[in-house]
Amino acid sequence: MSAIDNFEAMLTQGRDNALLRFSLGNEYLKQGDAARAAEHLRRAVEHDPQYSAAWKLLGKALTDSEAWSDALAAYRQGIAVAEARGDKQAAKEMGVFARRIEKQLQD
Repeated sequence: MSAIDNFEAMLTQGRDNALLRFSLGNEYLKQGDAARAAEHLRRAVEHDPQYSAAWKLLGKALTDSEAWSDALAAYRQGIAVAEARGDKQAAKEMGVFARRIEKQLQD
């Protein structure tokens, strides 16, 4: 049984929470299914809007899906969350990704 199968089974059993959704999103991203990953990561940040790692991964999933403006919005929200939590490294990384998207949207 794959990690995705295990996580999906947990979800079916009603164990829906931010960490489970983050884990599912991460696994789908590893498999190259960015759209499915983004669905789960959106749910992760709905469960816990202060989950900076989920915002960062959501931005990546949306970037991989070429949903540029949604990715930029996710990174901006993630930066605000990370800065509020004092997570300087995450805020810095998301800032770099956001600037790349801004530059791409300008070209």
